[in-house]
Amino acid sequence: MNPSSTRPSLGAMVYVLIACTLGSYFTFAAVQGDYGVFRQVEIAAEKDGLRAERDRLATELAEMQNRTKRLSDDFLDIDLLDEQARSVLGYVRADEIVIQ
Repeated sequence: MNPSSTRPSLGAMVYVLIACTLGSYFTFAAVQGDYGVFRQVEIAAEKDGLRAERDRLATELAEMQNRTKRLSDDFLDIDLLDEQARSVLGYVRADEIVIQ
């Protein structure tokens, strides 16, 4: 009687080991690689931050353009000019009290 071999062959074990190793590598790369899930979350968060900064800068630019237009020769806002003179030159009228 021949004893039947229930142990898998060495080639099958090597094949399974290589398949598990490759599967583990590709799973790790899909989660934490350069184009993985975690990187996509980081990119989305960075995109939201950059959009908020862009909106803030656009608002600041619009405000600067408005102030520049109000100080131009074509459209002179006397109140804004007075405010700028006070700010830059330290100008104070005689009827004002300065508190420091």
